[in-house]
This record gives sequence, structure tokens and C-alpha cells, in this order.
Amino acid sequence: MTKVVGIFGGSFNPVHRGHVMLAQYLSRSPYLDEVWLTLSPQNPFKKSADLLDDTHRLVMLQKATEGIDCVEVCDIELSMPRPSYTINTLDALSQRYPDYKFRIVIGGDNWNVFDRWKDYQRIIDEYGVVIYPRPGYEIKPIQKRNVVIVDAPLANVSSSQIRESIAQGLTVSELLPIEVWEYIRENKLYQ
Repeated sequence: MTKVVGIFGGSFNPVHRGHVMLAQYLSRSPYLDEVWLTLSPQNPFKKSADLLDDTHRLVMLQKATEGIDCVEVCDIELSMPRPSYTINTLDALSQRYPDYKFRIVIGGDNWNVFDRWKDYQRIIDEYGVVIYPRPGYEIKPIQKRNVVIVDAPLANVSSSQIRESIAQGLTVSELLPIEVWEYIRENKLYQ
């Protein structure tokens, strides 16, 4: 039986409890067998000015997912040309793991602009899309093959909110896996 892997990409700057909770939830859904948190070195739609070094973000991802079944860290984009285009990542993963089927995992916010993604129709046709809700973004009913909406729990937390809070000297330990919070404090990140 072919394993179906959800590619949940992001800058994870930093990874927080919402990311981990969603990945665990999706890995237990009927649509995916595993979820790979895929570190993006540069999102084509975002500025990289406030982006922490790849190495720090990768270490935090590894700490956040350690010991969690069916949730893995994928660093393939760190060795690919920048900016990162999802279609290139999916193609590279399919070549590297020919026995797996890959689907992209995105929030409702990204689905609303998905037609701006490089080769978005090929992503739908050849790989498939799993969409989860995001606070403040309506997902219109979809009647497309290879596109599913998962009724995942909402996590009202964002990495930018966490960065801003840390810069102001606030404690955000409840929003982060404890190992990630300790790593941020030890390395004086986001200050």
C-alpha cells in the first residue's frame, strides 16, 4: 500500500504548538498517513528580512517533533534553489521517494491565493491539496478532484505574534513546545 504523506511547508519562524497540533491531527486524518513539516528557506510571497537562520529553524523543528509518531521534519528545500516553489519540492520528493504519494497541506488563507502559486493546477492534478481552516479566512466549498477540506481545530497563534512578544520581553512558553522555548532563550533569539 502506498504511503500518503502531507507536505506541510512553512518558514516555522518559530515552530509553535499550533503547527505541531495540526500536524498530529492531520496525520490521523483519513487523507494522510504522515505529515512532514517541510522547512522553507524563502517563501516567494514573504520578505526574508526577519527570517531566522535556516539552522536555528531546523533545530527548533527537530526539537518540536521529537518522539511524535507520523510527524517528521523534511529539510529538502534547504538544498534547492531559492525562492522555494512548492511544485519543485513535490517533484523532488517524488523522485527521491517513488513509493510515496505526496499531497500539499495548506491553510485556508493560502487556498484563497492558490491560483498565484507556480504551477498550481499541476499541484492539484498530480499531487492533491489538503486544506485546513485558519482564523479569519473563509474556505468556499470546493468541488475539485484531489482537493479536500479537513475540519481541523483552529489554533489562534502565529509565529509573527510570538516573535513580537519575545522582542517585547514577554514570556510565550505556553505557545511553544518547551524544548523550542528553551532553545530560543538559550540562544537569545528574536530579541
